[in-house]
Amino acid sequence: MNKVEKAEVVASVAEKLKDASGLYLLNYQGITVEEVNELRREFRKANVEYRVVKNTLAKLAIDKINRFEKVKNYLVGMTGIAITKEDPVVPAKIIKKFRDKYNKLDLKACYIENSFFEGAKLDELASLPSKPKIIAGIIGGIQSPIAGVIGAINAVTRDLVGVLDAYIKKQESN
Repeated sequence: MNKVEKAEVVASVAEKLKDASGLYLLNYQGITVEEVNELRREFRKANVEYRVVKNTLAKLAIDKINRFEKVKNYLVGMTGIAITKEDPVVPAKIIKKFRDKYNKLDLKACYIENSFFEGAKLDELASLPSKPKIIAGIIGGIQSPIAGVIGAINAVTRDLVGVLDAYIKKQESN
């Protein structure tokens, strides 16, 4: 790989990392071609990009964006990089599922949003609710009191309609 190609890789990785909500470093040693293809398919379905980049080039990309500094110490040996701009917890779920299925693929370290986690936290990270579930819970919590208010308004409205109906009938009979 010549200097121009290296610079292109660094720029490409830096561009992807710039807006990332999740960054995962994986030790992919011992994974077969079929297994890595399966992993890439799962990542692709979840809009997660998976790349294998030379550690020195990944460090340069991290230096370029001044973000994810703590993972640089984990850029040793065989390293795959999973990057997501969407739900930052989804890669953890995919990695855990793959690790449990094949007993391969170790998480070295990751960032979820701006929080750093070591690979030993994979099981905990994979058990976190996804972003859509968190948002649904918040919306449900907000809607619950609103639904109560709406129900109370509807009850008062029904009572008022009933009173008005009775009043109108009384007036009509007079």
